[in-house]
Amino acid sequence: MTPASSLRILPIQGIPEVGAGDDLAALIHSAAAAAQLMFHAADVLVVAQKIVSKAEGRMVRLGDVEPGPRARELASVCRKDARLVELVLRESTAVVRCSRDVLIVNGLHSLPGERTDQSNVMEGDEHALLLPADPDRSAEALRASLSRRSGVAVGVVINDSFGRPWRRGTCGVAIGCAGLEALVDLRGRPDRFGRRLRTSEVATGDEIAAAASLLMGQAAEGIPAVILRGLPPVEGAGSAADLIRPAAENLFP
Repeated sequence: MTPASSLRILPIQGIPEVGAGDDLAALIHSAAAAAQLMFHAADVLVVAQKIVSKAEGRMVRLGDVEPGPRARELASVCRKDARLVELVLRESTAVVRCSRDVLIVNGLHSLPGERTDQSNVMEGDEHALLLPADPDRSAEALRASLSRRSGVAVGVVINDSFGRPWRRGTCGVAIGCAGLEALVDLRGRPDRFGRRLRTSEVATGDEIAAAASLLMGQAAEGIPAVILRGLPPVEGAGSAADLIRPAAENLFP
């Protein structure tokens, strides 16, 4: 992977509010064209998880959710809506930690945290938004559709905001990738002084997502998609699943 000489992060503004069943590629392509943004070879499109989930109909009405005994038990500890806790449990494989105002789980796609969201959901507090059922597949579908429309094969990253152990604040990470190597293995390559790298693996997908998040924001910015241009060559057949550490290597189960 060679260094980039320059990197540009280009906002795609004017994307309308997305609803279930919308053609996300068409909305993005139209907004980019209106902003006189043309997709180039080697561009990477970064898309906020929320608009992907909305287009895929992942909105849930809390009035339709009946919390079970486990959800009620956890909700009493973390002081959260038991219906939201029920949704979290349905999207999870294990509860890692539950305390006042905190519920950390291991998600179905090995994604930590509470994988339901109510921010930037127009329907209000009585609805919640789940992650895409298969974020890598969603990224590949968006890439294929957008490539047909633009005539250019771009990489696609679906990003979301995660908290991290031992560090405050959230950071953008890749939950879905297509058309690029999400994890680059540098082991065996020389450093500047000729020493062979022994452990270095670069989470390219996460670095791209974090860079895009600087412009996309976390609140009312209204920029759910950006183009990263000028990256070093990252094309490949990787996926965000490549970023998940195997259970046998997990030192913090």
